[in-house]
Amino acid sequence: MHLGTSRRLSPAFVVAMIALFVALGGTAGAVATQAVPLAKRALTADNAKKLGGRTSAQIVSQAARAAQAPGPASTASGLVTVKTAPFALPAGEQGEFSATCDAGQKAVGGGYDNPAGTAFSFDTRPTSNGGAWSVYLVASDASAAIGSVFAVCLR
Repeated sequence: MHLGTSRRLSPAFVVAMIALFVALGGTAGAVATQAVPLAKRALTADNAKKLGGRTSAQIVSQAARAAQAPGPASTASGLVTVKTAPFALPAGEQGEFSATCDAGQKAVGGGYDNPAGTAFSFDTRPTSNGGAWSVYLVASDASAAIGSVFAVCLR
């Protein structure tokens, strides 16, 4: 079995490798010393734009006032309404029923409520113009179905 003989590196190779690493290290150091101050200046300028020329005390007082103001959840509730419309189906019958949103509103959801549980939905969707929610219902053969269709409307 032949074991590889160990080859010694020549002195010229060692000197060439040291020169290569020194050259690469010097270039990287030069790039880093030039890039770091530029990055710091850019970051400072970017932060100054975000602050709009205000001092930290002005920002803290504005944050304290904002904490006392009502949050966005109180205003979002005014954007959503629920509209209902009654439906009645004789036993074994089927039909489409809709709940219409107010003018300028769009239906984003909906469904139906049938307390007796005698109606079954086969389709539920917004209407083609988006102003109402439509449900296609089928009443059981045993009894009539009475309930309401509802639409969740967004202003």
